[in-house]
Amino acid sequence: MKRLLLIPFLFLSILVAAQSASNDMLLPDSLGWRLGSQAYTFRLFSLEEALGKMKSIGIKYVELFPGQKITKQGTATTAPNATPEDRALIKKLLKDNGIKAVCYGVVNGKNEEEWKAVFEFAKDIGIEHITTEPPFNQLELLDKFCNEYKIRAALHNHPVPTTYWHPAIVLDQLKNRSNMIGVCGDIGHWVRSALDPVASIKELKGRLIAFHVKDLHVYGSKSAHDVPWGTGVSNIAGVLNELKAQGFKGYFSVEYEYQWENNLPAVQESTQYFMRVAKRINAGN
Repeated sequence: MKRLLLIPFLFLSILVAAQSASNDMLLPDSLGWRLGSQAYTFRLFSLEEALGKMKSIGIKYVELFPGQKITKQGTATTAPNATPEDRALIKKLLKDNGIKAVCYGVVNGKNEEEWKAVFEFAKDIGIEHITTEPPFNQLELLDKFCNEYKIRAALHNHPVPTTYWHPAIVLDQLKNRSNMIGVCGDIGHWVRSALDPVASIKELKGRLIAFHVKDLHVYGSKSAHDVPWGTGVSNIAGVLNELKAQGFKGYFSVEYEYQWENNLPAVQESTQYFMRVAKRINAGN
């Protein structure tokens, strides 16, 4: 009899813990911010497994990346040329886990046909923006597809000397482009490039759509590795304060690229830090 009574008690405990994790991830509506995870954080696992990890710590949003296996047993991936059946499975997994796919990247196309496949995939899944690093001569084509599909594109930076490593380069390429193309600032890659992330954000004011958030253990080194947010040199609190001052409304992806086999505890610690800082900022503290 005692064992039978224990079963509903354990079930209730699991429900309470899950609800608590979900509530912990609720940002103040007035900020207009959403916090999710880049699926690449869990690149060693299938999308199915990655979504389960995210759900377990209350994450409600995800940035898909091309090439992740959809299920552990299968071979199909989240590539732009995924079949209608594979896309249906992706959408089912998202729905089952209560997670919305906000963005997709980093993804590029070699030609117009490949770009069309990217946008068709994004439209089917319900993606709001793609994260990309196209060559300069493709920006006009990208702008055309963004306006045609009503899906935004966010230019992403990798460390120096890659295409969009410096904000000044990005701004120069955004001249005469529609507001359907903006920026996904990778905070960790700015730090690796010896750029101050707060100064970079100030420079890109008005063009920011989203962020890949990383806190690193040292400044100005390409070999710098991720640490839980708030414990490194990326000045995450300063970044969030500047974005609040700018009136930024947009999306943040946890992209934790260290301790790949077991980084969920660090991801959870990072999201909890983000929520604490965001709530203090919103309260004017």
